Amino acid sequence: MTDDVNASHHAAKKALKAERDVMMSRKRDGAGLLIVNTGDGKGKTTAAFGMAARTLGWGQRVGIVQFIKGKWITGERQFFARFPDQVVYKVMGEGFTWETQDRARDIAAAQAAWAASLELIADPSLSLVILDELNIALRYDYLDLAAVISALAGRPADKHVCVTGRNARQELIEIADVVTEMSLVRHPFDQDFKAQRGIDF
Repeated sequence: MTDDVNASHHAAKKALKAERDVMMSRKRDGAGLLIVNTGDGKGKTTAAFGMAARTLGWGQRVGIVQFIKGKWITGERQFFARFPDQVVYKVMGEGFTWETQDRARDIAAAQAAWAASLELIADPSLSLVILDELNIALRYDYLDLAAVISALAGRPADKHVCVTGRNARQELIEIADVVTEMSLVRHPFDQDFKAQRGIDF
């Protein structure tokens, strides 16, 4: 690498740093965010639990409500059980809808999960609340959409809430601060692999 290339690189990065310093000087300190992880691709819940790990790393507390997945044992559930003083973990679902085959039961479970969610959102000791698969409950009209949107929009100013699940409702997307859509490119299930420990659950 020649001296001219190094000098050009240095000048370009110096100018970029100056631009970024000006940009960052205009940014505000953070407030509670409403985060939506949606889309057909894998990784929505995984990304939310990554934020939970970050939150724990800063000595803050996390609340988690699982709306759909049911009582089956998952790696994340076993992992977060190691932090009983820092994580409130509520498994409220009855399982996948094709397993329960009972709409009334699914609605009752979703409503109980939403009641638990409201308690966690109101808890000032929790910095982050993850509402795993809430999007599924909204998609199937198990909950009153307007009431959910109102509660999420009116959450405490410093409370981060992350909602996961495919097919996020447009009303939720419109009030969210962060929306990430996971797109499916390839998945092992389509290659006839069963879900695997540590990767899928």
